[in-house]
Amino acid sequence: MKRNLSRGDIMILQLALDRLERDQCFDLLEQTNRQIDWIEVGTGVIKEYGMAIVREIRQKYPHHRIVADMKTCDAGEHEAKQAFEAGADVVTVMAFAADATITAMLDVAKQYEKEVMVDLLQVTDHRRVSELKQLGVTLVSLHIGKDMQQEAGLTVSAFDLVKNAGLTVSVAGGINASTLPAVVTQAPDIVIVGSAITGADSPVEESRKLKGMLT
Repeated sequence: MKRNLSRGDIMILQLALDRLERDQCFDLLEQTNRQIDWIEVGTGVIKEYGMAIVREIRQKYPHHRIVADMKTCDAGEHEAKQAFEAGADVVTVMAFAADATITAMLDVAKQYEKEVMVDLLQVTDHRRVSELKQLGVTLVSLHIGKDMQQEAGLTVSAFDLVKNAGLTVSVAGGINASTLPAVVTQAPDIVIVGSAITGADSPVEESRKLKGMLT
């Protein structure tokens, strides 16, 4: 984690829009855009609506950073170009993808002056984290997948994987107001929240509350 809490750095709140219809996405953004920092266009939304919805969100929210959660596994150069040309600032790739895929995306990101976030889903070996850093990766995501959340949610021990790695770290996996305090103790750079906000009775109040907990 690269933030310096002694300087008063504030964690970034990233809203994950996933498993939602188009109108739901825009309604949620209308309600929460003043509380959130980054907008994530989730994999399911991208599969349903393609790059068109990324373009729409970029046009409507030009001052937010947009993450296209492509979860790329192959064809890295092509998919990175797709996302960046649609207006995304960050694109995701799976850590288990081939090194050639990841480096291709990093090269494209450099050309566009954008970023690549590597999703560490199912990665448990510190050696892979070291390999990613050697490839030039600077931004990673500790991620407990939706299906795995039914068995075990995000725990503080998950942060051991990136401890002292010198990487910018985002964290995702069923985070809500109850679990966020433990996450905050680990000082990640970016906290990704999905259903706790998108499924709330009042998304604006929930996003405001969660943002207020990020110190």
